[in-house]
Amino acid sequence: MNISIIIPAHNEEKFIEKTIVSLVNQTLRPKQLVIVNDNSTDKTQKIVSYYLSKYSWISLVNINSSNEHLPGTKIINAFYKGLEILDTNYDVICKFDADLIFPNNYLEKLASHFNRNKKLGMAAGFCYIEKDNQWVLENLTRKDHIRGALKAYKKACFEQIGKLKPSMGWDTVDELLAKYYDWELLTDETLHVKHLKPTGISYNKASKHMQGEAMYKMRYGFIITLISALKLAYKKRSSTLFKDYMSGYFKAKSNKTDYLVSQDQGTFIRKLRWEGMLDKWK
Repeated sequence: MNISIIIPAHNEEKFIEKTIVSLVNQTLRPKQLVIVNDNSTDKTQKIVSYYLSKYSWISLVNINSSNEHLPGTKIINAFYKGLEILDTNYDVICKFDADLIFPNNYLEKLASHFNRNKKLGMAAGFCYIEKDNQWVLENLTRKDHIRGALKAYKKACFEQIGKLKPSMGWDTVDELLAKYYDWELLTDETLHVKHLKPTGISYNKASKHMQGEAMYKMRYGFIITLISALKLAYKKRSSTLFKDYMSGYFKAKSNKTDYLVSQDQGTFIRKLRWEGMLDKWK
């Protein structure tokens, strides 16, 4: 099975070498690894260039976008720059972050899962972060959700969902659309991936309303958005975040912001969300 990987990277000199080494040491070598250096001002490009000379299957793309770290748009636009030079002869495509350390059997296990189940559209392991000198499960990790840091898609699924949306919420809407098209998702809790930089640590103040905007764009509707915003704010122990989420939702509604999904897909998504919430309340 051919597995190709794209890694968007912005000022990742502290971490990216560990990510590359963990992929170089895989028991199943990637067909291609494309690293997109997005406007880095540190040694990211120099570190990646060293590995270009050692491994012909590693490529580097340098681009210049803004220094602003807005979740979704920046990273997915960088991903597409990598996709432009990717050999299209792959079976599975991965969007990985530049701050991960993968166990050396990670890609082999992914390939095994995809080979065994023809309806499997997306798969991943679990993210662990270092806390008090121990690696513990990152609190955003759920068995029914594949983290944006380590997405892997079967090619047919990737193309059917319209690839990735350059918006906050891209790593939720991809799963919802995969389910809409009757693909299955899998998380393998035996695959422990070290996440060196916890999610959201570099998000800036300009992104605070984007979560609510994403809920609007996925056609959640007011009630599901309200419940989702309450849950997220509670998980992060912040009432201010709840206000930000709802403000983002109403701002997007007022501006008639474009949706990420069709009306029919939105109906399916709301039904799925209600079923999920009702299951948890049983």
